[in-house]
Amino acid sequence: MQDRTHLVDDITGHRRMRRNRKADWTRRLVQENRLTVDDLIWPIFIVPGSGIVDPIAAMPGVNRMSIDKAVEAAREAAGLGIPALATFPNIEMELRDEIGSNSLEASNLINRATAAIKKAVPNIGIITDVALDPFTSHGHDGILRGGEIVNDETVDQVARAAVMQADAGADIIAPSEMMDGRIGAIRMALDAAGHQGVGIMSYATKFASAFYGPYREAISTGGLLKGDKKTYYIDPANGTEAIRDAALDVEEGADMLMVKPGLPYLDICWRMKEAFGLPTFAYQVSGEYTQIKAAAMNGWIDGERAMLETLLSFKRAGCDGVLTYFAVEVAKILAKR
Repeated sequence: MQDRTHLVDDITGHRRMRRNRKADWTRRLVQENRLTVDDLIWPIFIVPGSGIVDPIAAMPGVNRMSIDKAVEAAREAAGLGIPALATFPNIEMELRDEIGSNSLEASNLINRATAAIKKAVPNIGIITDVALDPFTSHGHDGILRGGEIVNDETVDQVARAAVMQADAGADIIAPSEMMDGRIGAIRMALDAAGHQGVGIMSYATKFASAFYGPYREAISTGGLLKGDKKTYYIDPANGTEAIRDAALDVEEGADMLMVKPGLPYLDICWRMKEAFGLPTFAYQVSGEYTQIKAAAMNGWIDGERAMLETLLSFKRAGCDGVLTYFAVEVAKILAKR
């Protein structure tokens, strides 16, 4: 038999990586990560009123919705198999004040939305945030006193708000304000109120990022913000500090961890999953979403492929799921496969 060994066989030691890529069936057989509908959490924005579907200019395809429309959206999401929604309120300006007192109203917008969705669609999860930025007149995530975001008073308030959100039917509390000690305080408050079954998804590493702009438009805080959030969000340059933050949240009782933003911090996703082994999530934030949408609308990229590729990258980085404004769009694509 003629020896057909090639120089490449000698160079590679007869190990050819392309053998496993030669056909669609082999590629599917050896694929390491898969994106499924079970990986998706859909963030939605709630506004007062009824019959409202208000497009957000900076987030093409995303709307603010009144509670009745949010209930319809929840039904659609559940029908597609999306496991959970993350809800964010855009309350009336006259209800916002220096301390975000409306967060402690049992019948506030976010709690009414939770109750309505859980009543109509009981099989979908509801994840709520207790940060104060939707409720404050200055746009900060905590209580502002004398030019400082005060940690301990903010923690006291978000712990009380968390109990009210759980009372309304929230399944998971996701505190994003990055105050020291908040996870432990919320856990103790929930347990004392009999909400041992309510989980905590900690925004364990929330960075002082440039990618939040469209979100702030969505909840009408962009024009309110006085100063910046660098005294409580993490410096984008600091990976080790981020892991220390996450470690404290784990010790305090977090059930799940989140990295925000997502794509610029895939290394943090990987490090957190490796370090703690807890369910780990990424928030593909508004700026990430808008970049893909804008480029696709201009014909510069294939929007669908870019969307799916970025979401798959979170899975490859160790994430168990992703909060993404693409959730419904992706779920419909996956349902056809």
